[in-house]
Amino acid sequence: MEERNGSNFNEFDFDREEEEQKRKRQEQRINRQKERRRHQLWRLAAGIFAAACVCILAGAFAATRLGDKEKAPIQQEDSGAGQTQEQGEQPAEAGQSGDQPGETGEGEADELAQAGNVSDVQAEVIEDPDELQGEDDTAAGTASDMSGSGPDTRPVFDGDIAALDNTLQNWGQGVQFDDWMRPTAAVAAQEKYSKYSADFVRTETEDKIIYLTFDEGYENGYTEKILDVLKEKKCPAVFFVTQPYVEQEPELVRRMIDEGHIVGNHSVNHPSAGVASLPRQEQEEELLGLHDYVKENFGYEMSLFRYPAGKFSEQSLAIVQSIGYTSVFWSFAHADWDPANQPDEAASLQKLMNRLHPGAIYLLHAVSATNTNILGQFIDQARAAGYEFRPYR
Repeated sequence: MEERNGSNFNEFDFDREEEEQKRKRQEQRINRQKERRRHQLWRLAAGIFAAACVCILAGAFAATRLGDKEKAPIQQEDSGAGQTQEQGEQPAEAGQSGDQPGETGEGEADELAQAGNVSDVQAEVIEDPDELQGEDDTAAGTASDMSGSGPDTRPVFDGDIAALDNTLQNWGQGVQFDDWMRPTAAVAAQEKYSKYSADFVRTETEDKIIYLTFDEGYENGYTEKILDVLKEKKCPAVFFVTQPYVEQEPELVRRMIDEGHIVGNHSVNHPSAGVASLPRQEQEEELLGLHDYVKENFGYEMSLFRYPAGKFSEQSLAIVQSIGYTSVFWSFAHADWDPANQPDEAASLQKLMNRLHPGAIYLLHAVSATNTNILGQFIDQARAAGYEFRPYR
């Protein structure tokens, strides 16, 4: 009887200890979410403040230039010993006013300031791509700031996440296109799911912009060459990594960060049934486990997530958003993931070029020999067609 009572006591004690551990894990997860949200709000506030400062400086500079122009005829009159300009005649210094093609006028300065590309609104337009990218050795032209892609400024869904549709969907961009060669499925998905900080194609721009992304489930010997090409071409990219990849290839991950690329979250375990098939707590752990590992070992804050195999649900999108992540899908992908069955290089390059469209999100698998071998040609040809590769912001 005493043994049985002792056994019951031990079982009760064990259950109580297990409940205590669960409670602590829950508190830690909540604290991480709160900390991440605070960081997002601080970054957003800093970004708004910086943009306001740039706009104020741009306005002040424009006003100064306007004042200089208004004074110019008076100064000319004074220096001309009583001579006045005839109607339609230009001031003597008009050709040096900065309004001629190739120089930065007020309109160009304002556009550059709004784009965040100048720290001084009096900066000159740089036409040399090497000068534009800077003199460092990073692929994106700027060293990583350890903050990933920065905060997503879209409002966070504040409804009942548990009430959202949890039907598992398999994403694919399809083969129907609009007049700009954007996949119509991607445009429709962007309109439907953007409220959950999800990107299928970047519809906020009509400019010829490409966002280049790579999935890294495991290393197949090509990532170093891919990084070499990106560095040579000064082309930024996002690398979506799993935790086994990060643990096994820390030097490559460090190089991605140091050379100005963005490292994205591809989940801890890359579950074959899809992250969205898991209970909410396990979904969060799939992201936060890798997030915390990368932050602890690399000092890097990830903020972009790609669903393994593109399997998602509306409810899962809201869960991912709630822990501070942007879900990044794609508007172009091809059959490149099987190392033993690689597509033809010439045909693949032609397909990559034929599918160019504004705001494109290109998904390439880094295990692909074909992708590795045609990457440099694709970057060159896309740029020749007027496209720009931009960091994912």
